[in-house]
Formats: sequence, structure tokens, C-alpha cells
Amino acid sequence: MQDDERFMKKALDLASKGQGETSPNPMVGAVIVKDGKIVGQGYHVSAGKAHAEVNAIDDAGIHAEKATLYVTLEPCNHHGRTPPCTEKILKSGIQRLVVAMEDPNPDVKGGGMAYLADRGIMVSSGVLRAEAKSQNEAFIKFVMKKQPFVTLKCAATLDGQIATRTGDAKWVTGETARHYVHCLRHWTDAILVGIGTVRKDNPHLTTRLQNKVGKNPVRIILDTNLSISEEADIVQSTSEAETWVISGRHSASTQAKRDRLKKAGVRLMEAPLRHGRVDLIQLMRLLGREHITSLLIEGGGDIIASAVSAGIVDKVIFFYAPKLLGGNDGVPICRGKGPELMHDAWPVSGIKVRRFDDDIMITGYLAGQAVQNT
Repeated sequence: MQDDERFMKKALDLASKGQGETSPNPMVGAVIVKDGKIVGQGYHVSAGKAHAEVNAIDDAGIHAEKATLYVTLEPCNHHGRTPPCTEKILKSGIQRLVVAMEDPNPDVKGGGMAYLADRGIMVSSGVLRAEAKSQNEAFIKFVMKKQPFVTLKCAATLDGQIATRTGDAKWVTGETARHYVHCLRHWTDAILVGIGTVRKDNPHLTTRLQNKVGKNPVRIILDTNLSISEEADIVQSTSEAETWVISGRHSASTQAKRDRLKKAGVRLMEAPLRHGRVDLIQLMRLLGREHITSLLIEGGGDIIASAVSAGIVDKVIFFYAPKLLGGNDGVPICRGKGPELMHDAWPVSGIKVRRFDDDIMITGYLAGQAVQNT
């Protein structure tokens, strides 16, 4: 069992190389072991390309015969963009299969392992299952609920403010923490902010990574009244990533502006309103239909509060900088009314702490959303 965990850890490390590139598919890594030595390895590089098992078997060649295959997710037994991996495994002569987690898709769960077991391959599962589920938490939620996995990110001073009274927020955290935020953007399908952030900061919402080209997420702007400036950088951007502006229904009087925004490459989408604002619960369903599997919210205090109160947030990532504004006139992390009693506060579980130079990052899951323990 100790060797199984060691080789599965290697498979998980391989899977992580595909982070940010495989959506809407999961990250998957595979290792082939014979006589205690790795003879083949591979990972799912990007959606539409060969699966991890195929790459590992091709890497092992004839050495795959009578070997053990370690894979972080149950091999597929159905046709998609690529043929089923189970057939490749059978033809390779693999003798034993070790799986970290079953496929969470209710339509195919267990099918790949059962198919191989019925044909004489020794199959076991559950090795480092928690780590595998954590690695693919966005994929798991999407295939089970058809909605994106939502991560809420913010950066604040130790006294809980994300900007000064003038709105200045450059920069709350240091360069190392900000670089990690760009990694978060690379790893996610879409990023969401409110129109207030666009007016104040005029952001590009693109990904800038050191030593590699990052993937730019879809930029989503909540703009109930379609007030976005046609000169905003996010409208004029030449990025390959799309810009979606989400608003309520509009009258014919706004048609000229809508036409100009569309001509500039902006995708305009209407969503139901609740209390005069975009209904975030309904928006998540809409984004799911658009195959957005993961969403990063980087909004201001209003958006953060709205997202939390709507119950759409799965995971929080809070950066705290060793700074104090020392007043109560800055911009708080959340704006608006909260609960009257501490008993009604949103519990955060699965807490992890990480340091970026002098900045502290705290991550956790809201309302029991952590998938690694389910």
C-alpha cells in the first residue's frame, strides 16, 4: 500500500501539469510501474488531446505488459473526443489497475473499472482519493450540478479593508502574492467583477505569468443597467479571451449602444434580476449552460457580499497584507447588511494557510462545500 501511495503521488504531480489547460475535462495523471520501477508516465495535456493513460502506455511501449497502471481518475469507457481508454489498457497487457477516484459523472461512474475487472484486470481504487478529489474539485461540481465551481478571492489589510477611502488599492499585497493571483486566473475558466470595479480600476483582467504564456479567462462584468463605457480597456482589449457583459432586460433605446458593443467584440447576455441586481443564483445556471466549469470572483465589497449572501461561493481565498489603514472609512471586504447574530455567520471549513513573503493567504470552503472529504 505504501508503494501504491508513492506512485499515485507521482501520478497526481503529473496531473497538475495540465492545470488551466484541460477544462472542461479533468486533470489526470498516469504512471506505469513494473518490477518496482516507473516504465511509463503521462498526463492529460489539454482538452481534445490524448488522455493520461494513453500517453503513459505509449511512453511505456512493450514494458506495459504485465505492469501496474496508476491513474488519478477512473479510465473512461465511452467515446468522446477520443476513443475509450479501457480498450487501450486491455491491448497494452496491463495486469493491474490502481485508481485514485471514481469518475464523478453519474452517467459513467464505475463503468471503466467494472469493464476492466470483468476482463481479468486486477482493479483497486481509493488510493489518495481525497487528494485526487481536491485536485479536480471544479470538475466534480460541474459534472454533478452543471454549474461552475466558484472561488472568491480578495486582498485586504489586517483591519479588513480592500481599498482606502479614495478607492486606492494599488497595491494591497506584494508582488509574489499578486503573481499567484495570475496563476489563479490561468487555472480558471472565467473571472467576474462588477461594473464598479471596471469604472474605478479600468482593469484588463488578463493573465500575466513569469516564464510562460498564461491563459486568459473569459471576462464577465455584472452591469445591470448596461452602463459600461465603450472606451473601457476591457471593451477595447485585443485579448483572445471573450468579454461578457451581464445585464437585465433593456428597452429599444439602448439598441444603438448594444450594437456598438457587439461590434467591439463584447458578448451581451441578459439575466434575471433580483432586488434590482443580477440574480447570481440564476447566473450560475446560465454560466453552467455555457460550459464555464470554474469561476473566480475578484469583485469589490458589493460583489463579495452579494456572492456570499446568495450562497454561490464554494471556496474563499483571502490574502492579508501586514498593513493597517487605521480608520473605518476605507472599503471593507463586504458591504451591506450581514446577519444580526454571530451564530448565523457563514462557517468556513478546510482552512489552509500559506505565506507569500510577508503576505498571508487563507483558503477554505463555505457551507460544507469542500469536496475532498465527501
